[in-house]
Amino acid sequence: MNSALLEVESVTKVYPRGIVANDDVSLHIDAGEIYGLLGPNGAGKTTLVSQILGLIEPTSGSISIAGTDVTKKPKVARKACSYQPQTTASTEGLTPLQAVEIVGRIRGLGAGSARARGKELMDALDIRRWADKRIPLSGGVGRLTSFCMAAVAPGRIVVLDEPTNDVDPLRRKLLWEQVRLLAKRGSAVLLVTHNVLEAERSVDRLAIMVDGRLIAQGTLDSLKSGLGALGSTSLEDVYARLVAPSMSVSEEAIV
Repeated sequence: MNSALLEVESVTKVYPRGIVANDDVSLHIDAGEIYGLLGPNGAGKTTLVSQILGLIEPTSGSISIAGTDVTKKPKVARKACSYQPQTTASTEGLTPLQAVEIVGRIRGLGAGSARARGKELMDALDIRRWADKRIPLSGGVGRLTSFCMAAVAPGRIVVLDEPTNDVDPLRRKLLWEQVRLLAKRGSAVLLVTHNVLEAERSVDRLAIMVDGRLIAQGTLDSLKSGLGALGSTSLEDVYARLVAPSMSVSEEAIV
């Protein structure tokens, strides 16, 4: 735990009317690690991410980044974290490269460095042909541009919410190579997804959230072992066996 860059300790978030979005959630992510947060829609993943980013305050518990409690200093979280939201960032009136450059400048890069890094990312993701076009982007190119905006000057923590939605298979592979490179360069990467198959190929450790609670976390092998299912069992099978008995059908949906 001492090497953890991000530590979430006993975080609970209760909304008005008593809706419990997160219930005593604890996890940690190390620098250089890709950590998957999996769960069905309405599990509470977005609420937890919003608290990590310093956008909303927990009802109780603490969230620390490099030893600083960001529930008390949310500006530290917003500086330390880069974020790709689930909805594609708008680039209206800008070319994709301009949008990426602007984010790089906001996060402290010089003009030349921001432009060079933007081009580097777009080349790596095979979207350079759209870099200078002021046209509506396809879903996949829009998602990849959003990733570039998060990765142009990555924070110590990079949060990616469903980064591959609408991305074609070839560019998905290129994207995961860039995600792994972010981790290799020292960022802690939090991957938020319900795509179990992609998570299995991409994460170092993972947690599964249902109805605001973490019902399991660890490496894939440790989760298999906990179910007595070592061997060829897939994460999809593990996920189904863990999630189905835990899901509530009567409670109001949370986010």
